[in-house]
Amino acid sequence: MQVTIRYKRKGEEHEVVTTLGVIVAWERRFKRKASDMANGFGIEDLAFLAFEASKIHKVVVPASFDQFINELEHIEIVSEEPAHPTHAEPSEDH
Repeated sequence: MQVTIRYKRKGEEHEVVTTLGVIVAWERRFKRKASDMANGFGIEDLAFLAFEASKIHKVVVPASFDQFINELEHIEIVSEEPAHPTHAEPSEDH
């Protein structure tokens, strides 16, 4: 699953995309499976994904996750894509 997250921190907007490593880090920290994300994201979940994805995309973030949360002004999911999207099979018409 890839999640694109947009957030504003300290007056700067950033848009980051999660990777498999980010999702695994989320699973390890929160002791949940990625499939649980289908039931929705909590704000802390979303902030953690943004925090970890930012590090991978070389966006400078505080060393502390709690400090990152305290500096957030806005956060939202821009898009979600399954890890293995399915494609429609060809039909007689197309």
